[in-house]
Amino acid sequence: MTQQLKVVKTEDEWRGLLGDLEFHVLRQAGTERPFTGEYTDTKTEGVYECRACGAELFRSDEKFESHCGWPSFFAPLAGDRVIYIEDKSLGSSRVEVRCASCGSHLGHVFHGEGYDTPTDDRYCINSVSLVLKPVE
Repeated sequence: MTQQLKVVKTEDEWRGLLGDLEFHVLRQAGTERPFTGEYTDTKTEGVYECRACGAELFRSDEKFESHCGWPSFFAPLAGDRVIYIEDKSLGSSRVEVRCASCGSHLGHVFHGEGYDTPTDDRYCINSVSLVLKPVE
């Protein structure tokens, strides 16, 4: 990553702040099992923040039901909130999405799948990467 991060910690510091699954997903680019995440079917209004650093990433009005097993959004809160990285880890080319503030892995973005959304993008994001702050 060439972008300057706002929140920088050692891997030991992250390990002390995050649970095992959180660390695996956010810091080691892992994934949670499909249909197990806290926010997969959530319809609560609010802002989704990065679980690692608290940066605001997505709004609930950008969330849609894709039935893929993970929370799906059609756009981030703003384009500068996430970093895009080419991911060839599974033998095909995907685009990884990371928090622009701390560099934590969030999930992947897919384009052109035919969803009826304003962008035709699906940000497939791990629930464990997020914290939902409901509208008060």
